[in-house]
Amino acid sequence: MHREHDSNGKNTNANANASANALAADLIARAHALAPVLAQRADAAEAEGRIPAQTLADLQAGGFFKVLQPRRYGGYELDPQVFFEIQMALARGCMSTAWVYGVVGVHNWQLALFDEQAQRDVWGDDASTLIASTYMPVGKVTPVEGGFRLSGHWKFSSGSELCEWVFLGALVPPARDGEPPEYRTFLLPKSAYRIERDWDVLGLRATGSHDIVVDDVFVPAHRTHKAVDGMMGTSPGLAVNDAPLFRLPFAQIFVRAVCTACIGALQGAVDDFTAYAANRVSANSGAKTSDDLGAQSACANASTAIDEMQVLLRRNFAELLAAAQGGPDVPIERRVLFRYQSAQVAERCAQAANTLLRYAGGNGIYRRNPLVRRFLDLHAARAHYANNVDRFGQNLGAVMLGRPNTDFFI
Repeated sequence: MHREHDSNGKNTNANANASANALAADLIARAHALAPVLAQRADAAEAEGRIPAQTLADLQAGGFFKVLQPRRYGGYELDPQVFFEIQMALARGCMSTAWVYGVVGVHNWQLALFDEQAQRDVWGDDASTLIASTYMPVGKVTPVEGGFRLSGHWKFSSGSELCEWVFLGALVPPARDGEPPEYRTFLLPKSAYRIERDWDVLGLRATGSHDIVVDDVFVPAHRTHKAVDGMMGTSPGLAVNDAPLFRLPFAQIFVRAVCTACIGALQGAVDDFTAYAANRVSANSGAKTSDDLGAQSACANASTAIDEMQVLLRRNFAELLAAAQGGPDVPIERRVLFRYQSAQVAERCAQAANTLLRYAGGNGIYRRNPLVRRFLDLHAARAHYANNVDRFGQNLGAVMLGRPNTDFFI
């Protein structure tokens, strides 16, 4: 009977894995099919300063926001690599849409780490409800009975106009002198904050990353999440969401959510460049761009960079997920390496786009050339704190040389 039980268990696991793989493949295929549609909407989205309502409806109908959502609320609880494959596919059409998907979609994973009551607060009536965020620790926090009073002005809340709730970062003052403050994410409904529309930028214009303002609002304790719990795998939500997915380090997922769209956008830039340059002939020299050694190298180097970054993304999450499933822990030093590899993505993609634009010639700089939007979007992505290649590279180098790690968002 024991052997029969083992056999049944193996069959059940095999069937579950096959079902998950089929679902993942279908979702990724839907994202690739949607990309050309997003490219057609990109001009309108940029002019409006937000992704269109029809695009949001398409993302919801495609099931993309369910990828990292708990099954208790209709989610799929899939491998994060599926989430990032979808994000790259969407970015091939429109990086702003993929950016919003990455940032907003990853919140369905973080909410699963909150107290069960917070999850009911957001998804109890509608499991498709979305959450925006801005994690800058700029809020003023006052501990009170049952929770906290919160005030502040946060910038860079991508997709904020599309969401009904928001995650806000702030430092809780220490209980005793000499102790460090405690970073927490605070969850607020739309009625508790206001959006200040000031998103007038050079790239990622359709992300609608406006400011969030809060004026002395009470936040119950169950609507907060400690950063240390996300790092150590001790979040209260694990009591009800016990899949290995939710034991992954929060930082490792979040930093990838704000850089992985760059990989898909660079692939889109390669698509745009090859379509534009394959038959282009210089008006000055009469030379074909396809014969230009520099243009050939630009295409080859961009394509190689895309492949390398995708391989690292998949390798790193395979390692992290193996640890979450009960394998050996990923050492802090390796998580620091993963952090730097993530931070490098926006920089590498922006530099590759620079070279492609250089070989597009004079006509290539007109705004009607979609390569220009790719160029601007990728450079805008470099400005995100998580993509600060110098800071995280220096920390990695210091750790390698025996100095203490100074980055705990890993």
